[in-house]
Amino acid sequence: MEMLLMGLCISVFGFGVAALAFGAATRSESSAPQLEPQPEIRPAVAARAAAPARFFSDRVVPAVPFHSQVPIEVLLHQIENHVRLEEAAAQSFVDFPSLDLLHCKTTSSLVN
Repeated sequence: MEMLLMGLCISVFGFGVAALAFGAATRSESSAPQLEPQPEIRPAVAARAAAPARFFSDRVVPAVPFHSQVPIEVLLHQIENHVRLEEAAAQSFVDFPSLDLLHCKTTSSLVN
């Protein structure tokens, strides 16, 4: 009987919290308190407000300069070197399997 009364009390409390949350979510704008008029908007803020909205962020992403791009040959060489080192590590593990070889770090500059 005590468990039933405890469950009933918790249910009533939960229903009250849900009713308050629902009432706050569906409250109309007219019942919201009136705010004081805002002070004069600075020109920088007005310019940002006039700019088109970006997806998830108003921050402008800087463009990557062309001279910092790495040639494709260098990237291909790094990938080939990484694959060669990983194949050598796999072959050494197949030849002499041990727990140390299984958990050792790679010597490649590219990390998985």
